Amino acid sequence: MTISRSKRGLALTLGAVLLAGTALAGSDQLGPIAAPEVNEAKALLGQRLFFDKRLSGDTALSCSSCHQPDKGFADGLALSKAYPGSKGFRNTPTLINTALADNWFHDGRIGTNLNDVTREMITEDYLMNMDMRLMQERVKQDPVYVEMFKAAGYGEPSNGSIRKAIPEYLATLTSRGSPFDEGTMSEGAKRGQALFEGKAGCSVCHSGSRLTDDQAYNIGVPENPDIWSDPMRHMTYAAFAQFMGIENYMNIRRDVGAQIIRNPVDRSDVGTFNTPTLRELTYTAPYMHNGMFSSLFEVVAFYNAGGGDDVNKDARIKPLGLSFAEQKELVDFLESLSGDPLTGPEFVWQEPISTNYPAIENWRDVQN
Repeated sequence: MTISRSKRGLALTLGAVLLAGTALAGSDQLGPIAAPEVNEAKALLGQRLFFDKRLSGDTALSCSSCHQPDKGFADGLALSKAYPGSKGFRNTPTLINTALADNWFHDGRIGTNLNDVTREMITEDYLMNMDMRLMQERVKQDPVYVEMFKAAGYGEPSNGSIRKAIPEYLATLTSRGSPFDEGTMSEGAKRGQALFEGKAGCSVCHSGSRLTDDQAYNIGVPENPDIWSDPMRHMTYAAFAQFMGIENYMNIRRDVGAQIIRNPVDRSDVGTFNTPTLRELTYTAPYMHNGMFSSLFEVVAFYNAGGGDDVNKDARIKPLGLSFAEQKELVDFLESLSGDPLTGPEFVWQEPISTNYPAIENWRDVQN
């Protein structure tokens, strides 16, 4: 069996992508995305795995069920779906440019590598609820996977190789073609960039090519009441909170955020969440860690009013004094940070994933 690159539609760009634009110089300032190098065979394998529902316990979910290409690899929901029998309690973040992040999840609880993130997403009971030993056996039965793992240099399918291949695919998901990067912003967006870097002060935290410093802050985002009024969402949060050692988890009615890893004793960090990337915002509404704002204008208006009310709110979050026209220009700039949709065959597995395998001859004598 031959795996055809042209048939799969994989046309990965190797090496750094140099984009002309209006960006400022400096690693901590605004700038275009430099795409990481990838191994084509490994990324192709990771792509198929990403769209394969057999990686979840009851084959109900694939990674792409919640990270949908046409929604900027988010899902368009305020609060995410979850494994059947539970519901999510946070907004699904985009996976575009995630290979370049310093840490992951809204609370930043994993700061090692995407291999560890992949393992958590696959094995956590309210996410994909997969026993990785079972997953390995499922993949081994698929003759397409057997060939693809060999072509990728991994040998026979294994859990460790799966956790490597999916991040290799994620490294192909980098922003490209935005007006900001291409130097084609409107005049309103250019004025918005000046506000972003000046009067509005957004670039203090939204810095670098991904427009995030990967740090956690409290800006007073209101709680999403659905988390506490929907028993299935509340149950999911309670299970998560118990596992993470959150104090008094059955009685709290708020998401403590990055407090779980930053300062689990001092409650001054309750309600802190990672600065989100501002890339691809036009595809990834609603916004904030709990999906409380449905539009970018709502987000800008929230900041313009000085954020929300919270005892732990960062002291730097204060009213901005932007006029309606200035808020609109800031939105114009934020929209200019979205580029080409990553929905082509180089990003999306488009062939059926068959489970109708040929019978294995002399299967009693076959060794894994």
